Amino acid sequence: MSEEKRLRTPIVSVLGHVDHGKTTLLDTIRGTTVARREAGGITQHIGATEVPLEVIKKVCKSPLIEKTRVPGLLFIDTPGHHAFTSLRERGGALADLAILVVDINEGFKPQTVEAINILRRFKTPFVVAANKIDKIPGWKSQSWEMFPESLKNQSESARRELEERIYKLVESLYSHGFSSERYDRIRDFTRNISIIPISALTGEGVPDLLMVIMGLAQRFLENELKLHVDGPAMGTVLEVKEERGFGTTVDAVIYDGVIRVGDLVVLGGIKEPIVTKVRALLKPRPLREMRVESRFMNVEEAVAASGIKIVAPGLEGALAGSPLRVAPEEGLEKVLEEIKFAIGEVRISTDLEGVIIKADTLGSLEALLGELRENKISVRKADVGDITKSDVMEAATMENEVYRCVIGFNVKVTQDAKEIASQEKVRIFTGNVIYNLVDEYVGWVEKLKSESEKRKLEIIARPAKIMILPGFVFRRSNPAIVGVRVLGGNLHNNSELMNEKGIKIGVVKGIQDRGENLSVAERGKEVAIAIDGPTVGRQIKEGEILYVDIPERHAKIIEQDLQEALEDHELEVFREVLKIKREKNPFWGR
Repeated sequence: MSEEKRLRTPIVSVLGHVDHGKTTLLDTIRGTTVARREAGGITQHIGATEVPLEVIKKVCKSPLIEKTRVPGLLFIDTPGHHAFTSLRERGGALADLAILVVDINEGFKPQTVEAINILRRFKTPFVVAANKIDKIPGWKSQSWEMFPESLKNQSESARRELEERIYKLVESLYSHGFSSERYDRIRDFTRNISIIPISALTGEGVPDLLMVIMGLAQRFLENELKLHVDGPAMGTVLEVKEERGFGTTVDAVIYDGVIRVGDLVVLGGIKEPIVTKVRALLKPRPLREMRVESRFMNVEEAVAASGIKIVAPGLEGALAGSPLRVAPEEGLEKVLEEIKFAIGEVRISTDLEGVIIKADTLGSLEALLGELRENKISVRKADVGDITKSDVMEAATMENEVYRCVIGFNVKVTQDAKEIASQEKVRIFTGNVIYNLVDEYVGWVEKLKSESEKRKLEIIARPAKIMILPGFVFRRSNPAIVGVRVLGGNLHNNSELMNEKGIKIGVVKGIQDRGENLSVAERGKEVAIAIDGPTVGRQIKEGEILYVDIPERHAKIIEQDLQEALEDHELEVFREVLKIKREKNPFWGR
């Protein structure tokens, strides 16, 4: 094998906030339209694209590129929403270099900060692609023009706008511990983060971006990483697919070593690690995205870093997102243990009670699990694969109504599962954009809680505080009829009343306002009420304050579940009732 073929292709991870233009940037470089096919316009899985040196030379037209020894770049396109932290961490961990895409008009967003933290954690060198310069007011776009040349043709106001926005990016990076500057003003690229103004839409500034990345790749591969690769391949499974004429195959990124036809490989499986022998290796054509390629090239071996389709027997149960290893002649058991450990960290049973979650890949499962945890949602089981009858049956055993559900990302639901879910009243959520899926579940839970609170409020005694109005005694007993003002809460008919000492007085047997019968009198109302039990002048008197006497079991429900459902004035009265009751019994209603 020639030394030239052994040169390692650097892996470049593309990260950033949702909708800031990561996939569009790669589309522009490779001339495809992957972004338009993504669900919701958001990348849902890691994708890989190999860009050969010849293409980069053609785009950049720089003498610096002519001297490079780097054979090209392998771009890893990572999901942009914060739910995909785990996928981006995998991308960050694999990456030698990274491009942080930031909309120059919006600046730093939550996922931008998250991406920076990932790059810092993995000590990954990166550049900032300040995207969407074509949206700057007054900017005159020039397709595929180098940035310094384009800048010469801009108006003074457009240049000023650009400078202000780049300065804001410099400030943001500084606040996160990074020194940065516009790339064409930097002398020492090892001490400063390069900010490269680009338009992913028009290609403007993209040659500059590729040129800087190639320069960094050359330097870092020579000084800090392996420029030449040997040894057994290590990689990550991206997708498991059915290919006509080949059966089940896996798409993978090889990030270290060499994989050859005939090698023994180990990768994660749905039930247990799969050990199989490589029958064929298929590479996408240059500039073609792994996820959408239709015509692959047959190769005898693949050298890191590269995207590769592996054809081998027994891949039907392969697990997308799992690690992949070429097993050496001795040491198969050690490789098996590594794979088992890596998979076991994600495929888990966590809480005794919680939702059941399913996803199409291990990486998606990590992302969905992370998003649910961030929202403090318990997860009973997390697994890869379609939603089946057994998933629904397990969800049906949950006592808490909010956990009687199955959440599935990018998976199908079997007919048996649908039928059982209908019978057992188990809710199934499916979708292909994780944060929408989680939002839908959270909305459903809020609706359930609201309905539950409404039902409880209908059956419990509601807090209310009234005053008997002086001069408005219409009947002294059997029943006593008096005028009252509702000071707090809402007085309901049939409520039991007590005085300020907690002594029971009687029951409200009617409420009238100017001769009209009411079922409830709201705060501030002055009404006549009939009280069965007391006699005015004995048990009650004019000017006296009375409260609704809340049963202890109702007080427990209010205190534990319904405080947020009460209006502020009701809650204030409820606390006064608790104080009266607990003067005699400190543990009342607890």
